[in-house]
Amino acid sequence: MNVKFAPPASFALPGPAAGCVDSVVMKVPPARRAAIGLAGLALVACSTLGCSSTRPAPPAPPEEASVKPGINDNFLDPELDVDKFVERFEGESREVFANRAAIVEAIGVRPGSTVADVGAGTGAYTGLFAEAVGLDGTVYALDIAPNFVEHLERRATEEGHLNVVAQLCSERSVDLPPNSIDLAFICDVYHHFEFPRSTMHSLHEALREGGEVVIVDFERIPGVSREWVLGHVRAGKQEVFAELDSYGFDLVEELEFDGLQENWVGRFRKR
Repeated sequence: MNVKFAPPASFALPGPAAGCVDSVVMKVPPARRAAIGLAGLALVACSTLGCSSTRPAPPAPPEEASVKPGINDNFLDPELDVDKFVERFEGESREVFANRAAIVEAIGVRPGSTVADVGAGTGAYTGLFAEAVGLDGTVYALDIAPNFVEHLERRATEEGHLNVVAQLCSERSVDLPPNSIDLAFICDVYHHFEFPRSTMHSLHEALREGGEVVIVDFERIPGVSREWVLGHVRAGKQEVFAELDSYGFDLVEELEFDGLQENWVGRFRKR
């Protein structure tokens, strides 16, 4: 696409219709028209091609206190029974499981890309991502529970997904190299982040330029949500949006699904 911009002899600042101050016509000396031409070219290119946020990403976080101590104790239990969680996580009555194919399709995973399934658990979504990225892509199935990671590794082998890397991560970091992934997927896991700022900072570092995060989590609405949700989930959707913004991610869109009644889906982009 070719964009041409002719430096004007005068220009008008936007008026009230654009939500600004009254229009003011300014005369521009010829010597300054070239400079304004370059600035105008940048503005035209931005409006034509689209620009990401220019706000800087936040610095590395200081030592962070747990926002919900003990929420992951059962997952860290060496005696964790994976089969019980398969029954719990992969039942058709669980809406994020029943709608998993529609969610993955709506995300639009690119063949050949690298996806991090953060808090992959029993692998309900991992295989779908493995098929979406294809043999030229990679899926990191990450979890803090060693028993889940062993299960993920075994399941990938049994299902023939050679592009899946099951990997243990910590409660403060996804432990991936910088600029190594294109997409991070976090399904019903964000509310389990004991150290969300630290974890999301590590994801921000791991994502390539323009990389995205898709979060699926519970709606937490006092007076509407179930008592279990209100007690278990620490933050509502708008609070999560605000947190992600402070961590260096811009909200791109909310995705809606007829089959989701208790969960929301948001797409965020690294800035």
